[in-house]
Amino acid sequence: MTRVELNGEWQLSYQPQRQKYVSVDAVDWNTIPTIPAVVPGNVELDLMRAGVLPELSVGNNIYLLREYETYEWWYRKQFVAPAPPEGHTAELVFEGLDCLAQVWLNGVLVGEAANMLIPHRFDVTSALQAGDNELVVRIRSAVLEGRERTPAPFESALPCGYESLTVRKPPHCYGWDIMPRVVSAGIWRDVYLQFLPPTRWRTVYWATTAVDPPRRSAVLFVDWDFTTDQHYLDDWQVRLRLSREGSVAHESLHPVFHTHGRAQLHLQGVDLWYPRGYGEPALYEASAELLDGQGNVLDIHRCRLGIRTVELRRTDITTPEEPGEFVFVVNGVKVFAKGTNWVPLDAFHSRDIQHVQPTVEMLLDLNGNMVRCWGGNVYESDRFFDLCDEHGIMVWQDFALACAIYPDEIIPAMKAEAEQIVRRLRNHPCLVLWCGNNEIDHTYFWTGTGIDPNTDKISRQVLAEVVRQLDPFRPYLPSSPYVSEEVIRRGGDTNLTPEQHLWGPRDDFKGPTYTYSLAHFVSEIGYHGCPDRRTLEQMMEPEYLWHWQGNEQWLTHATRPLPRMTDFNYRIPLMAKQIAVLFDAVPDNLDDFILASQISQAEALKFFIERWRQRKWRTTGILWWNLRDGWPIISDAIVDYYYRKKLAYVYVQRVQTDVCAMLSEPEAGMHTLIVVNDTLQPAEGQVEVVDAESDLLLLAAAYHVEPNDKSVVGAIPQISSPALWLIRWRDEQGREYLNHYLAGNRPFRLQQYRQWLQLLRIPEDIGSVWRR
Repeated sequence: MTRVELNGEWQLSYQPQRQKYVSVDAVDWNTIPTIPAVVPGNVELDLMRAGVLPELSVGNNIYLLREYETYEWWYRKQFVAPAPPEGHTAELVFEGLDCLAQVWLNGVLVGEAANMLIPHRFDVTSALQAGDNELVVRIRSAVLEGRERTPAPFESALPCGYESLTVRKPPHCYGWDIMPRVVSAGIWRDVYLQFLPPTRWRTVYWATTAVDPPRRSAVLFVDWDFTTDQHYLDDWQVRLRLSREGSVAHESLHPVFHTHGRAQLHLQGVDLWYPRGYGEPALYEASAELLDGQGNVLDIHRCRLGIRTVELRRTDITTPEEPGEFVFVVNGVKVFAKGTNWVPLDAFHSRDIQHVQPTVEMLLDLNGNMVRCWGGNVYESDRFFDLCDEHGIMVWQDFALACAIYPDEIIPAMKAEAEQIVRRLRNHPCLVLWCGNNEIDHTYFWTGTGIDPNTDKISRQVLAEVVRQLDPFRPYLPSSPYVSEEVIRRGGDTNLTPEQHLWGPRDDFKGPTYTYSLAHFVSEIGYHGCPDRRTLEQMMEPEYLWHWQGNEQWLTHATRPLPRMTDFNYRIPLMAKQIAVLFDAVPDNLDDFILASQISQAEALKFFIERWRQRKWRTTGILWWNLRDGWPIISDAIVDYYYRKKLAYVYVQRVQTDVCAMLSEPEAGMHTLIVVNDTLQPAEGQVEVVDAESDLLLLAAAYHVEPNDKSVVGAIPQISSPALWLIRWRDEQGREYLNHYLAGNRPFRLQQYRQWLQLLRIPEDIGSVWRR
């Protein structure tokens, strides 16, 4: 398939938008400001490169974008193209077009777009010229578009987000507590011209319907569809092939009776795909070749295939008397999920791709085996899903809807969007769940209308039906958290849902919100941590660096979407209160504040992960919030925008090892030492607990833990005086591991904890404040 790349240098013209629709012929380019542009890109990045805007990540500069929210943007490019081969269709493809666009080729309007989240393809066969061509794209204001309609009282959005309800952009763009308000525009992913032959695949879908791990056998379902201008097909065939590491695992020929067909493949001696820690994420090269009567290959569809089944075993409710469950089962094996929420990689999504590889590498370094692709974001790139396939990272994928009640008028757009996204991602073995949205069931309660979220047509009908039709072998969850009809029948107590987001008052991380939760699976939970001093110095002007109280730039980076919107101003005082949970006082200087905040966050996340792992299998997974910031902010992330790691990174890494030793909270005056094994092999070794300052041995024991299980190996009496206990263990291969426990009563002294950090062997690449 011939392809002409159209990335690179473009021209960008811009002005306040006066009309909704404009003909390209009516534009006088000499009267409009014009600057060079880079595609893929965002208009704000071009404005910064041209010196029109300053660096937006500094101080309050992000608010300068408010003026440009009502502008229109004109992209122009001249390019040379060959004539399409005989019988081929010329297709212009925008992988990401943000968002409300008209596209002209050589003065001919070839198409319109109204969704940032999906690719757009335009047939330009009649408009394309062999030789020189001019491509023009006009992007109109998403904010003005959102203002055209009146939201109904039934609808709901964040105060700065009502414009988003019918415009298909990621919800975070309008302002969120983890991202600034950047209602951007641009050609944010690749754009190219391609020539499509008349006979070609439209889609090939591979799914595993059954496995027998002991016998290494599996059944695959393959469904295909092609288009052709040929009338006679009766001697055509489809050849299906699977190979791995140079060896062919399966090859079969199937007669063609129609442009659509399917097959069931019964395989023997195959390697299965397993999540990280539970086995090898085996991948096969899968191909479907369309052959004519002479055996000529007319088209080939290729993908990488992981052979595995996935099931979400869940109940509609959990109570002390009816505990229920919420657990992912891969190849018949229960998997304890450890991981994070995958949030926007950058406020300007054209830069996302540069962050994918390093962020996934950090996830692997932390031994995560699952990410939840949060519904306030874009749908991630193929590169992201390829990496998750390769490394056994399970992906929970929300559809791009969050914290709002949307009008039914977006149903056609949502259906089309979901169909594209499901078809694009469904062959990835890493994808284990489709979820209708983020927190919209809870939004029905926050609005105070008393309306049952189970009446929501988008999540209960439209998206559910798209998944049922196009990806019937993968689980679907209507919302996260999902408030079932049974929960409503019992009074609408959202604490009865088996899967929960545990935010609550965000006070003491050992408080009742966390310790009394009935949740089997926690898909959001987090705690604030101030970033490194160097990061604060990069994102704030010197005079705003300290003190945090009443500080405009701290509020901006906390993140306040607009200066008059105060809904998120609580986040900085909350961080100070969380410091006081451990240390009883809030430091009066910046370096100690940073250190105390990072300790508070690190101890909280460590406690959350340990608590859920210690109660395996009553609890089945925890996805903490979150790995890395997509903008320079003060947040719950454990790595900031500039890739500087907070102390929590080390603590999370230590408590997410496949085999981990940890101490429980005291019961009846005793701390229990528990070893958890999240592998399919038995775990054995030696473990000891020592007082860090005196090196006094408190407990020593051998441990043996059955596969995918846990074991209690000893107990230690509770103490009242603050102390740091080190938990050290060595496995059968002689590998050594370290964890710790803060023993005794609060408050702890910050200076004492600073000294303890020396004993905890913190790596050099972690924030240096504590070493001063």
